[in-house]
Order: sequence, then structure tokens, then C-alpha cells
Amino acid sequence: MARGWKVAVVVLAVAGVVSTPVVWLLDGPGAGQVAGASVQAAVAIAALVWAMFQPGGDRAEATVTGSGPAEATDGARSVTGLLRRAGRGPARVENSGPATARDAGSSAVSGIEDV
Repeated sequence: MARGWKVAVVVLAVAGVVSTPVVWLLDGPGAGQVAGASVQAAVAIAALVWAMFQPGGDRAEATVTGSGPAEATDGARSVTGLLRRAGRGPARVENSGPATARDAGSSAVSGIEDV
């Protein structure tokens, strides 16, 4: 969800929680008004919780183009592309050079490695 839409949903949900149920309940409410205020507040709170847990939609694509060769020795790690947390949005690697691992415990990645 884009940041602008997320902010709009949060603002409307807060307004829904506060506005009409408060007006209804201040004027000696009947059973129907109490039920309506409760339902409206519950729906607004559900919209607020839903909006808060939506992932941000304004993520930029991570791009690596034409990275050079790298070599890892003595237990080291070499990445000639992109090292990132898993599931962090779109990513693209183009023309990544060779990555060479030598010796035990070494690792080399020419592309994308999700950790």
C-alpha cells in the first residue's frame, strides 16, 4: 500500500472511531444508537489495524549493474551482486562479474544473495 493511501486510511479510521459514536453517546443514546456506535467504532478500529500492518509500497528497486570480479579466501565471503534481507522488494543484477571462493569456509556470490 502506498504511503499516501496508508495515511489516508489511518486518518479516516481515527476520525471514524472518534466522531459519530461520541456524538451519539453524548445525547442520551438509545439501544440502537449504542449498537450503531459500537459497530462503527469496531469497523474503524479494524481499518486502523489493517492499515498499520500493510507493507509500504514505495520501495525502490535495488539494482546492481556491471560489478567487478571478487575473490574470497580463508573463510571470507565475496558478493559481486547484491546482499540483502530476504523478501525486501524487487531487485535486479546485470552483468555481474565472476566471484571465486577459495579455501574451506569461503563463499562467493555473483548475483543476489538473500540472508
